[in-house]
Amino acid sequence: MTTKIQSVHFDADKKLLQFIEERVNKLTKFHSGIIHSDVILKLENASDTANKIAEIKLHTKNGDLFAKKQEKSFEAAVDGALEALKRQIDKKK
Repeated sequence: MTTKIQSVHFDADKKLLQFIEERVNKLTKFHSGIIHSDVILKLENASDTANKIAEIKLHTKNGDLFAKKQEKSFEAAVDGALEALKRQIDKKK
């Protein structure tokens, strides 16, 4: 599975990119029909500390799945979005 990661309004470091790739690739355990994934990381200009947004879109044989989470760190946002995608995969099975 290929993963395309895009960061909006900032440059993501290699450690964050590697973290995202490892976590997204673990989804293949739950669904073997995943073709590829798109991850978009955004920084929102807000006074709130939870200004980091992760959007993950999975392209599968049976359609697309999407999750979006906003947290204090990109790692937490990615983990939250992946949990939501796992629940969506379970519902589709």
